Amino acid sequence: MGSQERSKKKVQLWKKAIVHFLLCFVMGFFTGFAPTGKSSIFSSHVTMSVSTSYSPQPVEVFHQSRTQNQNRSLLDDTEPAAEQNQNHSAKKAVVPQEEKREIEEFSPRRLVIVVTPTSTRSKLRKVLLRRLANTLRLVAQPLLWVVVEQQSDDSEVSEILRKTGIMYRHVVFKENFTDAHSEMDHQRNLALNHIEHHRLSGIVHFAGLSNVYDLSFFEEIRAIEAFGAWPIAKLSANSKKVVIEGPVCDSSQVMGWHLKKMQNVTDIRTPPIHISSFAFNSSILWDPERWGRTSSAQDTSQNSVKYVREEVLEEETKLKGIPGQGCSKVLLWDLHISYKIYN
Repeated sequence: MGSQERSKKKVQLWKKAIVHFLLCFVMGFFTGFAPTGKSSIFSSHVTMSVSTSYSPQPVEVFHQSRTQNQNRSLLDDTEPAAEQNQNHSAKKAVVPQEEKREIEEFSPRRLVIVVTPTSTRSKLRKVLLRRLANTLRLVAQPLLWVVVEQQSDDSEVSEILRKTGIMYRHVVFKENFTDAHSEMDHQRNLALNHIEHHRLSGIVHFAGLSNVYDLSFFEEIRAIEAFGAWPIAKLSANSKKVVIEGPVCDSSQVMGWHLKKMQNVTDIRTPPIHISSFAFNSSILWDPERWGRTSSAQDTSQNSVKYVREEVLEEETKLKGIPGQGCSKVLLWDLHISYKIYN
């Protein structure tokens, strides 16, 4: 009985050993076919975990730099905005002046109507006509030059006018005169009748061929609403003195007149003011009621020049002194040349 039990125990031990051996063999066999070991799998997991654990850092740095860029862009936007606000507040005072300049630039200029009588008695009239034309060419438009002369076969005056490039009207007459002053008044009346007939709206100025101008003069007279007057310097070729004639002003208000010595003048209320020392709005010729008058130039025996002179002297409240700084600046000179030189 005891030998049988011992044999059974040996058989069981051998079975356990064989089973253990087979198990180890099978584990070793399949372990050899595995691609990686336990350590490689762990290392791969660590790599992934490291990559995932450190991957947020560059992303976080990117967001941080982006935030800085955004903050910087906000700062950059804020600084110009602040500068724009400062510039805008600074420009508020400048804008009205700029708008005023634009309004002045784009507002239409008033027409200046320059009336020039000429006489065939003057041998220098064509030379002086070209000289005056060269001055008027420099004046800003619009400007209309009305030239009056006696009708003749000589067409040189017409040719001079055509070549000036100035807008002009050439008025001729047939009457003969023995007195030079009467002829000049007749020519001026013809010009005014032409302006009245065609309703040429503008500021009328009588310009003699011997006149010399500062170009700012024409811009000054554009601002005349009704009547305007200014000092004129008279220079004589036979004397070395200069005589100033024209208004005495307080700012732009006319207070009196500087006039030449009056001899045999019975009516002191109408002093003989120089024909080139005043200008007027042409509408007074056909629309006197606009200026508070009941009569027009047509009611004064066609003597428009006399009518206008009287209006200039009577309408003190509507008479503007030029330039506005007390009429203290001379913008017009009369180079008086005696008719004896012409003949």
